[in-house]
Amino acid sequence: MKSIYAESFLEKSNEKALDLEHRRKINFNIGKYNAVVPKGLAQFTNLEVVREMAKNRKWEAIEHLDLYLTKFEEKITKKGAKVFWAEDSEQALNFIGEICEAKNCKTIVKSKSMVTEEIHLNNYLESIGVESVETDLGEYIQQLDGESPYHIVTPAMHKSKEDVAKLFSEKLGTDINLTPEELTLVARKNLREKYTSAQIGISGANFIISDIGGIAVTENEGNARLSVSMPKTHIVIVGIEKVIPSINDLGLFWPLLASYGTGQQITVYNSIISGPKQPDEVDGPEDMYVILLDNGRTELLANAKSREALYCIRCGSCLNACPIYKNIGGHSYDTTYSGPIGSVITPHLRGMHDYKHLSFASSLCGNCTAVCPVRINLHELLLENRRESVVTGESDYSEKFAWKIWKQGSLSRRLMNQGNAPIKNWLVNKMFKGWSAQRAPLDFPNKTFNQLYKQAQKK
Repeated sequence: MKSIYAESFLEKSNEKALDLEHRRKINFNIGKYNAVVPKGLAQFTNLEVVREMAKNRKWEAIEHLDLYLTKFEEKITKKGAKVFWAEDSEQALNFIGEICEAKNCKTIVKSKSMVTEEIHLNNYLESIGVESVETDLGEYIQQLDGESPYHIVTPAMHKSKEDVAKLFSEKLGTDINLTPEELTLVARKNLREKYTSAQIGISGANFIISDIGGIAVTENEGNARLSVSMPKTHIVIVGIEKVIPSINDLGLFWPLLASYGTGQQITVYNSIISGPKQPDEVDGPEDMYVILLDNGRTELLANAKSREALYCIRCGSCLNACPIYKNIGGHSYDTTYSGPIGSVITPHLRGMHDYKHLSFASSLCGNCTAVCPVRINLHELLLENRRESVVTGESDYSEKFAWKIWKQGSLSRRLMNQGNAPIKNWLVNKMFKGWSAQRAPLDFPNKTFNQLYKQAQKK
């Protein structure tokens, strides 16, 4: 039986694919991205060698994940931070709820973090009476609009400046004719007041640095620094796959992430945080908690063929390169992680039955693999997911029957030569509606290759 998530995906993607205004906005913004990325990549004298080095370092980290994570815990604990290991989102949320209760927290400021979206943190905080404020401008816009992030790196990519001006006018009472610069100043003023009143600041982490026991946070607005330094308590929520062996690896990963993520040579703010305020320091949080989230990642780690998906550094380049994403947008996927990387990892993180359809929502053009900074073979992993869905029994009877008939026909020259094109077209396009429902109809030639070959031989 088709999952409700598959039905929702088809409904939303069909709607967005026909929305020309939506396509105009997203292609305009991706076009701006495509114009600047070559400038960022120009800093590398041999890009392919750099990509291979990055893949090898992530291979090292993931293959020895237990060692690097325990080393990280040992190092950061010595600096006074407390580390929690969360098997799933429920455990992570419970940890955060306990901290909020202990700190008598009423307001939280939160920097951009896809992991917090993954565990639906804002909904949970609202349920326990804690105000959670997104401080990244794109996330702030999406929170005002009641929407989830549209893109891994650019949360409000699908909105034009006119859309944002209208939203601010409706929600904040501003003039609808404000320029982007003026809108940014409005958001800045509102958020500055939240930084000073919040009891807890929450962040994700771009990288977990094993050898020094620190986390690395990359951003362009400075909001993450304010979120983690002004409140008295700092909570980090990060997926266990974000670990890198050494601080020296940042010299490799920071420029790669910037170039592929936004086209910069390096992002504006790059912070390394290795614990709460020390006795000889004058500022910073008094307490620091790090929640290391599994939430299905070890299941993916156990899969020898698909575990390289854990190398992902969340640059978003595969989304910008994907012809499917550029037509249906981020919200059609109904997942935290959209685009090619989301289609690869979501069936493993959230269940093959509910999300196998994402791995079929691909042209298999390989463009995602071509642009991945750590050279994840994304299009091959999409095929592997398809194979795995069949092996685990997720194919329905009609699909199995259709492929059985196709296989028998393809292996029999006699059957292939029988029937003219109209009969074959009717057989495939009318009988097997599962194939033609989301694809252009097949149009068989009047003569098979075998027949053409024999005809040529006679001549």
